[in-house]
Amino acid sequence: MPKTTSKGKPKKDELPSTLRKSDTKAQRTFAEAHDSAVETYGEGERAHRVAYSALKHSYEKVGDHWEAKAQRGPSDQRARSGGPDAKGDTAEGVDESASKKHLMDVARRLDVHGRSTMNKDELVAAIEKANRRETRSNKR
Repeated sequence: MPKTTSKGKPKKDELPSTLRKSDTKAQRTFAEAHDSAVETYGEGERAHRVAYSALKHSYEKVGDHWEAKAQRGPSDQRARSGGPDAKGDTAEGVDESASKKHLMDVARRLDVHGRSTMNKDELVAAIEKANRRETRSNKR
């Protein structure tokens, strides 16, 4: 999976499609965490989970790419429990600990219909769905 080049940049063709459309720091965060996890746990799903967990501390998924969060920290139950055997639900990159105002802004950018009547949990679920839709439609 993602290895870094001699200049410390991840090889773009080895990154997941959502990271190829994200900034260099997000790509590097994922690649370095993945490489470290591969050394510890071997190649596979566990290394991917560790890399995504590291990414979700600083980034959130918006549509088909990752954007820096205003405040670092775990974004969902699984990220809060930490470690390679983390338990709990994942919010698929949505920062469920963000304010409702922030979630409304993200929902607006993703053109989520009915967002004005949604509570925070409903917004998270709707953004997850919109992110999956965007990723599917823009995947190369």
